[in-house]
Amino acid sequence: MFLDTEHVKCLIIGSGPAGYTAAIYAARADLKPVLYTGIVAGGQLTQTTEVENYPGYPDGIQGPEMMENFRKQAERLGTDIRFGYITSVDFSSLPHKVVVDESKVITADAVIISTGASAKWLGLESEQKYNGFGVSACAVCDGFFFKGQDVAIVGTGDTAAEETTYLAKLCRKVYMLVRRDEFRASKAMVNRILSTPNIELLYDTETKEILGDGLNVTGVKVINNKTYEEHHLDVTGFFVAIGHHPNTDIFRGWIHMDEVGYIKTMPGSTTTNIEGVFCCGDAQDHIYRQAVTAAGSGCMAAIDAERYLAAKEHIVTA
Repeated sequence: MFLDTEHVKCLIIGSGPAGYTAAIYAARADLKPVLYTGIVAGGQLTQTTEVENYPGYPDGIQGPEMMENFRKQAERLGTDIRFGYITSVDFSSLPHKVVVDESKVITADAVIISTGASAKWLGLESEQKYNGFGVSACAVCDGFFFKGQDVAIVGTGDTAAEETTYLAKLCRKVYMLVRRDEFRASKAMVNRILSTPNIELLYDTETKEILGDGLNVTGVKVINNKTYEEHHLDVTGFFVAIGHHPNTDIFRGWIHMDEVGYIKTMPGSTTTNIEGVFCCGDAQDHIYRQAVTAAGSGCMAAIDAERYLAAKEHIVTA
């Protein structure tokens, strides 16, 4: 079966702060970008409530509203924004080829990947019910809202330990729920946890249910997986820090990645191992994972793509 084919100068895969910022810069550089949003148009921020740490919003802003502003700005500057999902790619030759929704082929001179990453969740129904209303997967993003309150956090790795100590600076008490009888975090991080007085470690503990009043989190029911004894913790915040999964599976076999799936870029740039393919945002950043850093790398990707295309055109016309 032959699919419809369309050629574009600059294709951006994925929305969110990185994708939309790349689109804004690419459009201003006259790259005539086409952006496919992916399944969740606007990315993770559309599933959050108030954002208070993005510059330029002194009174804060709702995540979905902020992403709508990003989209409108990219569109006003000339980005062709389309709802669609990239189902496969072929980076074996230039121009690059991608298939959209298994029904259309797009060829592109430059491709910017901004597919982001998704938080791993425990899989509880109550977890999703209160997501954004006391449940969070980012302590740095949302810890401020729980200043002086009691919270719980799930996780055992270095990231979980870092987020726990971060919360301990803001919150009255932090319960750290560890499923086993030991940490996966480094010894230095474990020592930091153990030496922080307002962190209470609960080993061999699993979350059974997140409790709420229909609007916000009011507590969490936990169970000791050795004694099967259940406890109720009075908390107003519940943080999940069991990792993220980069949305990069369709690029496996083409783009160099780390063992988790984060795309590797050349130091100081957004360039990947494939000529003309760039990556920005949480698809390549497993350290910061903030909207502002994603937006910054989106700007970098557009500039890298523009310089790449300008150099190619110069060679052709020379």
